[in-house]
Amino acid sequence: MRLENVWLRYHRRGPWVLRETQARIDPGEVVVVLGRNGAGKSTLLQVAAGVLRPSRGRVTDRPRHVGWVPERFPADQPFTVERYLSAIGRAAGLHPEAADRAVDHWISRLGLTGFRRVRLPELSKGTAQKVGLAQALLRPPGLLVLDEPWEGLDAATRDLVPAVVDEVRAAGGSVLVSDHRGEVARLPGARRWTVTDGTVTDGAPSTDTAMVVVEVAVPAARVAGAVARLRAGGHHILRVRPDATPAAEADPAAGGPG
Repeated sequence: MRLENVWLRYHRRGPWVLRETQARIDPGEVVVVLGRNGAGKSTLLQVAAGVLRPSRGRVTDRPRHVGWVPERFPADQPFTVERYLSAIGRAAGLHPEAADRAVDHWISRLGLTGFRRVRLPELSKGTAQKVGLAQALLRPPGLLVLDEPWEGLDAATRDLVPAVVDEVRAAGGSVLVSDHRGEVARLPGARRWTVTDGTVTDGAPSTDTAMVVVEVAVPAARVAGAVARLRAGGHHILRVRPDATPAAEADPAAGGPG
């Protein structure tokens, strides 16, 4: 898929959110989109997914089947989890029996079994995000677009995201994912697009092998504070284990003290 001289603004006389964007992602590739809040990351992902049309320029060679997961799944819909996913599967072109099998598979894999008959507005943000991830994967996507996919997910599902990315890539699909949590460490070898004030810089895959993972054990009551201090020090938090011995795994190669 190529973005060819893409410009976008939301209003005719509004500011340009994307300018002169030239980018490409090939089958089997993973690209992580980086940039501060407000730089245009989500807009870029929506253009890539086909949710937004460019004001100028064009997107070419977009795969027929695109899986799109927004940062916040729109859960204000009067359907149960099972009914919603079944309808999405059929809308994606799956035969009813194939749709039902796909729904069963992703409900089980994402830990949604206990929520099959729960209506979407009754779900927590994290559980709704799981539904958003499931609907994008019911039909194997040629392009999977994930806007901050780790946000709000429990530790087990956060650990599952890289596996899903690898499966899409292994099947010949491409994956475009934004990241502001430092979760890029979970996707080694991914290329990077950096968005700065509406312009996109295409970077090569990271070859940094100096990463060190350190497990830190803290009392349960102090986990939130410890995570905040580690992030403030420039570390990446890979996961927090909510078990009897909570631990935050930090990457000191991000620039903070080791």
